[in-house]
Amino acid sequence: MVDGRDAKQQNQRARFLPTSRADMSCRNWDTLDVLFVTGDAYIDHPAFGTALLARLLEAHGFRVGILAQPNWRSLDDMRRLGRPRLFAAISAGAMDSMVNHYTAAKKVRNDDAYTPGGRAGARPNRATIAYTAAIKGAFKGVPTVIGGIEASLRRLAHYDYWDDAVRRSILADSKADLLVYGMAEDALLELARRMANGDTITKVRDLRGTAFLAKSCPPGAVELPSFEDVSRHGTDFNKAFRLASDETNPHHGRTLAQKHGTRWLVVNPPSFPLTEESLDRLYALPFTKQPHPDYTEAIPAYTQIKFSITSHRGCFGGCAFCAITHHQGKIVQSRSKDSIKAEVDQLSRHPEFRGTVTDVGGPTANMYGLFCNNASAQANCRRTSCLYPQPCPQLDMSDHRLVELLSALQKHPAVKHLFVASGLRFDLLKHQPDYFARLLKHHVGGRLKIAPESVRSRVTDVMRKPGPKAFAEFLARFRQQSQALDKNHVIVPYFISGHPGSTLNDMIEVALFLKQHNLRVEQVQEFTPTPGSLATCIYHTGSDPLTGEAVHVPRSAKDRRLQKALLLWHIPEQWPDVLEALRLCGREDAARRLRPDRPRSMRRANSSRPG
Repeated sequence: MVDGRDAKQQNQRARFLPTSRADMSCRNWDTLDVLFVTGDAYIDHPAFGTALLARLLEAHGFRVGILAQPNWRSLDDMRRLGRPRLFAAISAGAMDSMVNHYTAAKKVRNDDAYTPGGRAGARPNRATIAYTAAIKGAFKGVPTVIGGIEASLRRLAHYDYWDDAVRRSILADSKADLLVYGMAEDALLELARRMANGDTITKVRDLRGTAFLAKSCPPGAVELPSFEDVSRHGTDFNKAFRLASDETNPHHGRTLAQKHGTRWLVVNPPSFPLTEESLDRLYALPFTKQPHPDYTEAIPAYTQIKFSITSHRGCFGGCAFCAITHHQGKIVQSRSKDSIKAEVDQLSRHPEFRGTVTDVGGPTANMYGLFCNNASAQANCRRTSCLYPQPCPQLDMSDHRLVELLSALQKHPAVKHLFVASGLRFDLLKHQPDYFARLLKHHVGGRLKIAPESVRSRVTDVMRKPGPKAFAEFLARFRQQSQALDKNHVIVPYFISGHPGSTLNDMIEVALFLKQHNLRVEQVQEFTPTPGSLATCIYHTGSDPLTGEAVHVPRSAKDRRLQKALLLWHIPEQWPDVLEALRLCGREDAARRLRPDRPRSMRRANSSRPG
């Protein structure tokens, strides 16, 4: 007999997807169709890929369960939910596991935002490979499918910062049967349908957004330099990156093939972007929007997005250091206003909601509702960015959908405060005057986060970002409009140190720009060469694969430390490193401009440093 407390716990668990045999028994299931394995804690929220894909398959009649942060060293733990009938879907989680574990200085991180209590160590290094090996050990012969950000961005032979070497495709290293890249909804659902209808996974070779290993190169495929060649020669690595970049448009992209030893890695063209209707249906699935009830400690990543709303996916910015385009795609896919309003309705019933929506956005908040207004041009487009070096004339940058959305949400009876905390493209805002005005008047909590990343033209050119003139013009508009609204808004700027193209002299000029414009950086993003990005390719080879130009790459720990210190020149603890950087560049004059109150520090530093 079940007492009232146990019945309540069972009812609460029943709202989530099964994570135990007991959960399966409550649904009268003896086996799963698809077992999801993830390096993140299970949060039943559409911001987390495993929950999104699992709910999608559930909605189409498949029996799915989630094995979250399993003990990969224990076969018993891997067998907790039993052998799946169709396949195991494996992901490292919302972050590449190596980025999750190590800083840009390759020091071990002490926390993990996707784990209860924020504790580190709940997932292994190279989690996709480790989980796949564990599943194969637990269930001999079970089909394995890898996906998520780690698998997606490591689908080709790639430079690995932590090994400081080129590694094979993660598909070859994991020995999985299939790799699904990108957001994966269409590919994973179609795979499940085909296998449920009797196809073996080795017969499924034509799905968009997938990769597999084959004995031969498919006819008509774009042949990339082999793993062996790209691992030995930077010119071949650049060539492979350039060829692959030409095929990222799903409307004209071709199959890629890259030889790995005696086998061929075959990467099918990307999946087509989801329609507004399909995206709306995804977000209407019965998510609880909460962590699984087994967790008793707060999960930092959930705390951050608990009352936020994803309005769109994809980004056409094409920043060199960012891999969003390679995962979510360049084409922005927006939800309808009604879909987002319905999510606010659901959010208002959350037991902890007090009327504040903390964010409405996506990879770039002010790209919601923007689109290419020429379907023919879009189908043939090979630009990596719709904004750099100049906005594409085919890009519709109208802000009317943005304004309508925020206006409608602000009128919701349960909403007291509505903020936009996602990143913004500041160079877009001059084309979005009504949105900019509304943003400053209603949706900024005093601090607007903007990411110029650098204000040196030759560095922003490498980054594929707008230069100093655009940022200075934005600052002037921002301050003028804030003053007109009688608002005491401030800019919180984000900059990257150690990015390819950046020298100590460049960073000195950035520090002087910050001083001149009364800006202070609170946190510095040290450049980390993450798999798949253009900037990582440049870091590895020392040249831009798309232009052929040689690029300076700051590699030494000292150079990177001094660059970071220059961005934080206003912090007293950083001043000795700032002075050393100025001395090395023969720019002692800049010390008085940065800190006119500390001229003697310059003399003391010079006398204490070896010549």
